[in-house]
Amino acid sequence: MRALGVVAGLLASLIAVPAAQAQAPQAPTAQQNTAAKAEKPYMGWSSWTLQATNYPGVNPDGPASWLNEKNVLAQADVLAAKFKKHGYDHVNVDAGWLGSFDEYGRPVVDAKKFPRGFKWLGEYVHGKGLKFGSYLAVGLDLKAYNDGKTPIYNAPGCTTKDIVYPDLRKTNGWDMAYKMDFANPCSQKYIDSIAQVLAGWGVDFLKLDGVGPGSFRGGERYDNTTDVKAWNSALKSTGRPIEFLISWALSHRHADVWKANTNGWRVDTDVECYCDTLVTWNQSVKQRWNDVVQWIDDAGPGQWNNLDSLAVGNGQMDGLTEAERQSYMTLWSISSSPLYIGDDLTKIDDFGYQLLTNNEVIAINQAGVPARPVDQFSDQQVWYARNRDGSYTVALFNLGSRPAPVTADFARLGIQGNAKVRDVWAKKDIGQKSGSITEELPVHGSKLFTITPRSSVAPAVVQGTAATPTSVSLKWYGKTGVRYDVYAGNRKVATTTDTTATVTGLTPATSYEFTVVQNGARSKPVNFVTPQESVTYEAERGSVGGGATVYGCACSGGSKVGYLGGSGIVTMPTVTVPREGTYLVELAYISADASRTGVVTVNGTAFKLPVAGSNDDDWNTPQKVTVPIYLLKGANTIRFGNPDDSVFDVDSIRV
Repeated sequence: MRALGVVAGLLASLIAVPAAQAQAPQAPTAQQNTAAKAEKPYMGWSSWTLQATNYPGVNPDGPASWLNEKNVLAQADVLAAKFKKHGYDHVNVDAGWLGSFDEYGRPVVDAKKFPRGFKWLGEYVHGKGLKFGSYLAVGLDLKAYNDGKTPIYNAPGCTTKDIVYPDLRKTNGWDMAYKMDFANPCSQKYIDSIAQVLAGWGVDFLKLDGVGPGSFRGGERYDNTTDVKAWNSALKSTGRPIEFLISWALSHRHADVWKANTNGWRVDTDVECYCDTLVTWNQSVKQRWNDVVQWIDDAGPGQWNNLDSLAVGNGQMDGLTEAERQSYMTLWSISSSPLYIGDDLTKIDDFGYQLLTNNEVIAINQAGVPARPVDQFSDQQVWYARNRDGSYTVALFNLGSRPAPVTADFARLGIQGNAKVRDVWAKKDIGQKSGSITEELPVHGSKLFTITPRSSVAPAVVQGTAATPTSVSLKWYGKTGVRYDVYAGNRKVATTTDTTATVTGLTPATSYEFTVVQNGARSKPVNFVTPQESVTYEAERGSVGGGATVYGCACSGGSKVGYLGGSGIVTMPTVTVPREGTYLVELAYISADASRTGVVTVNGTAFKLPVAGSNDDDWNTPQKVTVPIYLLKGANTIRFGNPDDSVFDVDSIRV
């Protein structure tokens, strides 16, 4: 759910019901107390995608009017009958169920939409062998405040006046709640009381929405880290193992808080298009290929990167081609994202059912080994993961607007010699391959393989992360705790048991070929040139064109260039280097919402450069990324722009 007109319509439609309909908590069973949470990405179905669409007939009585007891029961029945055997077992009721608040400010279910209440619904869902999920927005709902007079359950002397700031500052992604002050212990008591209500309803999963820093909001008002910590404590205190997800587009700057207190986080805005279909490719399915990247290393048992719902089950409603639907399902699966269906399960078509129930694809997802891109310098991308059994998951994607070949280079992945290749979507072996695999892919198409090497594997995808006149820092993909030898040419220059190394004692303005060796298996070489001296080039001192504008910021030189993209371009001051070769260039940039993609043109040759977004509306503080750029001896021209999209703000580059 996000802040669009549909949300305002939804809130206006909430109907108050008597406080007496709020059920009392029920004690969790011993089995519930000991059950593990989120060891694997969860699977199931969620309601918001249907609530958010303008597809004819889905929401006949206005925005989000689809949500009611009858419709949820129909989805639960199909999920249990056709999908549970494949692992789909969550029924998540998203925003729109809230009717009012009881005498203690605790949520009460809308009796018109759910006449038998959530305790009954939870029991029905559990009776099908499924789990029951629910939703709340972060902060104290404005309607629960009641001029500060509402008492807090099980907290004598506490009222809602005690749990907010005196200036009644608002928070969350829609400014529709008061920010809570957790310096006052009454606030924790309030969250505890709501958690007990949820446990009493039999809730197994909670999505807390509009959380910041994130949801494209930042600053003190939107810092909900204390809320998240309080909710984590409250859910644990119920004794019921309630899986806890926060949403949306969380800021990676606070990843440590999210990992310590939740079971997962939405990495992006809503996948729904809020249009006449459920989703579209451009808004915003394709964005996930960029936005998930900065989170890959944060995922694992108990905490997963959430890419939002899957609308791949009915092509007509989804608004996607079959190739796009397969690529959508492929990325979610290889990213170890929770797989929760957003379609109407009563209308799944044959192709959609085959996508959603391919057990080999599901097994890749449930193994919990997130894939990562080899690089993202073009629309033809290879994503890979080395599995625990020594095999590789390898996905090929053509994200471009024309059919194109995509090649997986075995050497770059660390695969030497022959390897057994299996087409996962086709469920068939395609024999022994060596060297590479190339597939002609349609627009937005994909292929998914399991590749099993016959011999030992080498370190994969060696990259440079920094350079000085006398050093180069490297990283690669492999296991930690084993021995790696790093070579510059034929000379061993470092030994480590980590997957990073900084090679020192190098000569300025010199080209080096680096390889990493594990048990005699050598990585594919990479070549980098050390600079003569490290020089920073400020964007504001370059040539600014089109709609691009210079702004002040807390960055090097005190300024940056923004409004890049479309006609807006910046050509950096002339970059001069002593010899030809690949240099590790540090880019300082700002992208305070989602990731953005620049087109970098170097001496007339262009490549794409997606960078991570901070999602926190902080357009003042730069982030940094290292980019390998091939430069000619002498003067070089580097330009940033993108005729088709908005670009990150550019602070500087350092060579």
